[in-house]
Amino acid sequence: MNIIFDFGNVLVRWEPKKVFLPYFNNDEKEYDFFWEHICDADFRNRIDAGEKQEGVIKEYQAKFPKYADRIAMYWSHWEESLPGEMPGMYDLVAQLKGDPSNHIYGLTNWSMETFPIARQRFKVLQLIDDYVVSGAEGFVKPDHRLFQILLDRFGLRAEECVFVDDNAANVASACEMGFNGIVFEGADNLRKKLN
Repeated sequence: MNIIFDFGNVLVRWEPKKVFLPYFNNDEKEYDFFWEHICDADFRNRIDAGEKQEGVIKEYQAKFPKYADRIAMYWSHWEESLPGEMPGMYDLVAQLKGDPSNHIYGLTNWSMETFPIARQRFKVLQLIDDYVVSGAEGFVKPDHRLFQILLDRFGLRAEECVFVDDNAANVASACEMGFNGIVFEGADNLRKKLN
C-alpha cells in the first residue's frame, strides 16, 4: 500500500495559537481577526509556496503597521508553534514502514526555510524517506499540481495511494484525482481505517 502523509497536525503538532494568543492578552477575537485578516491564508500560502519569509513579512508589516511586531513573530517564533509530535503517530508510521508491502511518502505545505530544521527536530519526520514539500515546488495543497508532482516523481498511480491529511479540502482535492482519502482524526482512528 502507498500511504502519503501530510505533516502538520498529522505527524507534527502545529499550534500557532499558543504562540500568538498571549500577545493579544488571550483575547480570542483579536487573535482570530489577526489570523483571518492579517497573517491570513494568502500570507501563509505564499510562504509555503516558496516565497522568502522575510520579503512577505516586510510587505505585510508595511500594509499593517499596527501588527508589525506580531507579523514578525511568524518567523521569529515559528519553532514554538511546533510543540511536539502528534500522539501515537511515530509508532504507527514505524509499524507501517516495517511492513515491506507498504511504501510511505509525505506531501506537505511547508516553507523550505524551516522544513529542514523541523525534519531534524522530529523523529517521525525522519521516518519519511520520500516526500514533496510545497516550498520547493511553488504550489500548495489543495492545488492538483502538487499532488501530480508527487505521483510523477515517485511513479505512483493515484488509485493505488491512500492520502492522509487533517484538512478536509486537501483530502477532497486528492479524491478528485483518484486518491483514496482519509481525513486525519487521530492515530487510533487512522489505524482502524487503514486496516
